Amino acid sequence: MKTILLTVLMLIASQTMLAQARTVTGRVTSAEDGKAIAEATVRLKGAITVTTTMPDGSFTISVDQRSSDVLVFNHPHYDEIEINLNGRTQLEVTMILNVRFNQYGVPVERRGLNAEERSGILVLESPDQDYRFWFDLRVQLDGAVFWGETFNPIGSGAEVRRARFAVKAELGGNWMAELDMDFADALADLKDAYLKYQFSENTWIRAGNFKERFSMETNTTSRYLTFMERPVVTRTLTPSRHLGIQGSFGRYGLLAVAGVHFQDVGDLEAVQARKDNNNATGQDEGYSLTGKLTAMPYYKDTQKGLHFALAGSYRTPKLHDRVNQVRFDSRSFGNINRKKYLDTDRFDVENYTLANFEAAGYYKGLKLQGEYTRAKVNRPDDKGTENFEGFYVMGSYLLFGGNHLYNTNEGEFTQAMPGKSWGDIEIAARYEFLDLNSRMDGIMGGAGEALVFAVNYYAKNNIKLAVNYGIANHDRYANGRSRLFVGTDEQGKPTTNPALVTEPKGKAGEKYNILSFRVEVAF
Repeated sequence: MKTILLTVLMLIASQTMLAQARTVTGRVTSAEDGKAIAEATVRLKGAITVTTTMPDGSFTISVDQRSSDVLVFNHPHYDEIEINLNGRTQLEVTMILNVRFNQYGVPVERRGLNAEERSGILVLESPDQDYRFWFDLRVQLDGAVFWGETFNPIGSGAEVRRARFAVKAELGGNWMAELDMDFADALADLKDAYLKYQFSENTWIRAGNFKERFSMETNTTSRYLTFMERPVVTRTLTPSRHLGIQGSFGRYGLLAVAGVHFQDVGDLEAVQARKDNNNATGQDEGYSLTGKLTAMPYYKDTQKGLHFALAGSYRTPKLHDRVNQVRFDSRSFGNINRKKYLDTDRFDVENYTLANFEAAGYYKGLKLQGEYTRAKVNRPDDKGTENFEGFYVMGSYLLFGGNHLYNTNEGEFTQAMPGKSWGDIEIAARYEFLDLNSRMDGIMGGAGEALVFAVNYYAKNNIKLAVNYGIANHDRYANGRSRLFVGTDEQGKPTTNPALVTEPKGKAGEKYNILSFRVEVAF
């Protein structure tokens, strides 16, 4: 009887357990194309045991009535999905592909990005901060009024000085990249376009199109310039953007940068001239070797600092102008005035060297800065050597408690930080001088000087309003390649020939006043 009773109880228990479980079957397919998904895992939520789908996407799983009644589907190439059974025993499941493809049909990695505004700039960044990219947009609207007793009329006007669109990225693994375009003057000019590998904060190497590291004011972005235009000496004698390879090494307040550079590839006219000259002559395109050493005695102090630097460059003629020729010229003290008073015109050259010394200092809201640049140009066929030089000195002060920021990784000033919630006001003054007169039997391209005053209003991080007032003065040789009047002859008629000018020293040459305005938005 005991045996019979035990057997009956076991049968009853087994029937009860079978009654508490059911079998669920189904098929898993892709939401993209409806094809079966094989080897997808299927498990009851909260359970350990799993099953996998067959090649035709079918599956079978036993579900305990006391379980969560939720099935979880997983596959490496598809998003995880949870389905509440609600007593069902038959399912048709579709899964969404989590693999994305580029325009060439190649699978690509995916990472979600967090978006946020940082000092007025939109930044997209991965959660692990390994990858980020951001936009750098800048629009500068300028206007200028000219007056004075000039020999040549100067037209006042307005312009879009810059309309920049840049994309900058940190690609992970210490790689960085940038692409920067300017759309002002109804043209699309390439500015920065490079790939960079960062060993540490101030030790890196990069290749592409970028500024040669030579002059602090030239290397400072136009977003953070104190005056509306850079000094005329830096716009004439110091090199800017060229194709090349450049490396930097910094430690203990010293920063050394060197590079080899080639052609100007950003300006349409320069690019076309290079291609035409290459085709016509078959000559090499020329190169330059540029290096700079910067010392920063207070490189760990954010409130004060000193900056001293020496730079040099050896250069051969490039093909983006004329073959075996160079030209030093500038639009003088303003961009809306399109006249080039200071102009050596093109002349034959074997090679030339540039040297630059700069010094700067800052203490909270006070900033002082200056540079001296000299060019020595070696000419062929015993034509001798031409020497040109120039300098500037400037100072500025933030009136309401703001301070100037200095980037020790680049050896240059960055933005001014306002001292009040509504912003800050900066006052500044600069004296500048450029001499393109080498010798009477050589090149006499003219000399000029200017005294410029500025008042800048910084509204938060994005908006800047600027007013500049300048007094420009040129000598009798600043005749723009004999196209501009520099005085009057014995008959009282305007003349472009400095030898015929009857005005005494200091009276000949063009002089004018300029009042200019800028509205800048950067975001």
